[in-house]
Amino acid sequence: MQSAVHWALLGLVIERPSYGYELAHRFEHAYAGMLHLSGISYVYTALDTLQRRGLTEEIAGTRAGRQPKPRYRATAEGVGAYQERLTDQIQEDMRRARLFARQLAVFAQEPEMGLQIIERYGEACLQEAANTSLAPTASDSAPDPIAGLASRLVSEESRLSMEAKLPWVEYARREFKALAASRTQPR
Repeated sequence: MQSAVHWALLGLVIERPSYGYELAHRFEHAYAGMLHLSGISYVYTALDTLQRRGLTEEIAGTRAGRQPKPRYRATAEGVGAYQERLTDQIQEDMRRARLFARQLAVFAQEPEMGLQIIERYGEACLQEAANTSLAPTASDSAPDPIAGLASRLVSEESRLSMEAKLPWVEYARREFKALAASRTQPR
């Protein structure tokens, strides 16, 4: 399963069994700015896919009333698959960072182009840092400390990532400036 939205919905079902419409609202709140939901109907399509794959199941007895709202929960297989997906993402994030650095090195012969990319990268890091500092804190949004865990984890991950990335941007900038300087010196 490749869809980040499907995995995110599975995570929300693991967090708390829900029905489709409720999941759509929880998704928008939890993943605003990170993932986009094309519409509420997509949640039902995703739930169907997750159920066919044995990752979720309908909770028995939840289809009562005039407008039945079946609730879904994760299966043990779904929880295991979600854990495996998160573990795979660790390696993917590290691979992506190495890949970016390797691809940037392509501009060793044209260091001015590399510097332009580094500047954009640095600006994106600063923008991310600003967005993180403007995000509501867990104490602002949830009196229950457990409910604010995701916000706290995202905020701290972003803060620490920026603390690591900004010095890397400076390092890459120095490296490319040195390359540019060496190209302009007479031989």
